[in-house]
Formats: sequence, C-alpha cells, structure tokens
Amino acid sequence: MNIYEIHEPSELIRGNSYVGRGIITGLSENGKKAVCAYFIMGRSENSRNRVFAVENGELFTRPYDESKVKDPSLIIYAALRQYENRLIVTNGNQTDTVYEGFEAGKSFAEALSERAFEPDAPNFTPRISAVMNLGKKLTYSMSILKSMDEVGSMCARYTFDYAALPGLGHFLHTYVCDGSPIPSFQGEPERVRIADDIDAFTDGLWDALDSDNKISLYTRYIDLSDGTYTERLINKNR
Repeated sequence: MNIYEIHEPSELIRGNSYVGRGIITGLSENGKKAVCAYFIMGRSENSRNRVFAVENGELFTRPYDESKVKDPSLIIYAALRQYENRLIVTNGNQTDTVYEGFEAGKSFAEALSERAFEPDAPNFTPRISAVMNLGKKLTYSMSILKSMDEVGSMCARYTFDYAALPGLGHFLHTYVCDGSPIPSFQGEPERVRIADDIDAFTDGLWDALDSDNKISLYTRYIDLSDGTYTERLINKNR
C-alpha cells in the first residue's frame, strides 16, 4: 500500500451513490493557484430542493422552490466566506462560527471547539470545514467533527494542517457511502490530484458524482500572486 498515492478525485466517488457533502482544498500542479471545491448531494425531497448561489464573492445554499422547504436549519447556510486572507468553506452554519472566531482572534480549531456534529439522529452527520491561508505560500487546514458513538453522546474533533504541495489536494466528505444509518467518513482526508485546468477539474468531479443524488458543485481557483480568482458553479436544479 502506497500511503503517498495521489488519486483523481473522480476515482474516489464514481460508483458510490452517496458520499454526502464534500470539500477539496489544495494547490494546482503549476503551483500558482490555490484551489477549493465544495459539493452537496441529497436523498430527501427537502435536501434536493437546493441550489448554490454566489453573492458578493460568498457562496450560499438557497431553496430552489421555496414553497417546498420543510426544515431549512441544516440545509440553508453560507458555505464559503473570506476573512482577510483566509478562505473558509464548510458544510453548514459553522462557516459563520469560524468567521466570527477569526474576528475574535481565535484559531480555526478554537472557533470550532464550540460546535459538534449535526443533530440529525441516527446519522449524526459530521461537520466538515476547511480554511485556506492565502499568500505567497499556501497553507490550509481541514476539520471534521463527528459522533463518538451510535447515540451521539460525545463529539470527536479532528484537525489536519497542511503545507501545500503542487498538484496535491485533500478531500474530506461526510459519509463513506449510503446506508441506514449513513456511515460517517473515516480516517484522514484523502489525497487527490489538483489539475491546472479549472474546467477539467470541475467537469471531472461533477461527472463522477451520482446522477440521482448530486445537487450542486462550486469550484474556485485563486491566483496566489494577486488574489484574483476564477470560479465555476453547477446546479442540477436550474
């Protein structure tokens, strides 16, 4: 087993009907672009009734059909925000928790220490988060908050810190696969290849996600020399 093997992101999700929500962060192969991706999937009508929307450089989940919204608490949130030179991306309203923590002088881990997994028994969906520290040299951190047992009695908190390497990204998703209850992600974030071409990267991810359960995908490539960026957004509901 090669622990340093780097996979195509599509290899890790193709044929898997439900990996839930996913975050990828890393550095392009040419070493010039900080890269992030966020996608959501859904099985229920409430979960599938969503689209991504970009407003003033921030990414939000929004209802596709507001008349069908049943419970917005875990499905409507800011997914991506930037505080100074730190780009935050998460799978829930902990995006705001991290942002407000930075405002208060807290670290990424300190800000998330007051949060736990989602209260959606029996799945207890993990909260996954990432922050990219943008500058001449990219560093980034990823976090997962998950239940320690089948009844949600305690929360385990894991943080992973990375110095960026060209062409390498890390992939964190909420679930291993579909199930009842749905099994939470296990182990360290997975090592994935980050292409230089945003369209190849985006299309590869979207095409590999299960056609029935995928909902939306957002990718951003940020030029480390000046902070300008290119983005792509795909919504199944249009």
